[in-house]
Amino acid sequence: MAVIFRFLFLLFVSGLAIACEERTPIPKPRAYPRVVYPQKVFQHFDENYCSFSFEYPKYAEVQQDTGQNGLKPDNPCWFDLYYPDFDCRIYCTYSQIGAGKTLDKLKSDAFELVDWHNKKANYIEEEPINRGANLQGMIFSIEGPAATPFQFFITDNKQHFFRASLYFKTQINTDSLAPVYDFVKKDLRKMIETFKWN
Repeated sequence: MAVIFRFLFLLFVSGLAIACEERTPIPKPRAYPRVVYPQKVFQHFDENYCSFSFEYPKYAEVQQDTGQNGLKPDNPCWFDLYYPDFDCRIYCTYSQIGAGKTLDKLKSDAFELVDWHNKKANYIEEEPINRGANLQGMIFSIEGPAATPFQFFITDNKQHFFRASLYFKTQINTDSLAPVYDFVKKDLRKMIETFKWN
């Protein structure tokens, strides 16, 4: 009986010693948060402070640019399309050709702003927009860890010049942003397809 008692006592003490051993923490595998995509329903953008119209999604908010630090925007038709669900913005600017802003200068500025992202971009694809004589421009698809994955400009080559660029308010991780970017890119394509000068 004493032998059984000693055996059970040793077994209990051994089990207690093993159970008290410090556990090694194991990191959890990385996962990206689940994104809930809203239904694509579009509405008409036709603000009185702009001389163009297009369609944009109902889940995006138009926020007119009122300036920062006391500086006014160059034109009252500067605005953002803000996506609260994805915390991203499409920065939109409009310029009238003339009055010190030639078409060549505005196009050159658009290309320079895209070229600035060459530091981080893996590749920049240029796709011409040609919807007749008064609707031409360029789409820039920027691949890699650049701050903006998509920019474009549209002009009538005479009087109007519109430029837009997409920015996400997050650290650039192209793998995790890819599904959201693809979703928003369809909205940008719809915007370009439905764009008209008033």
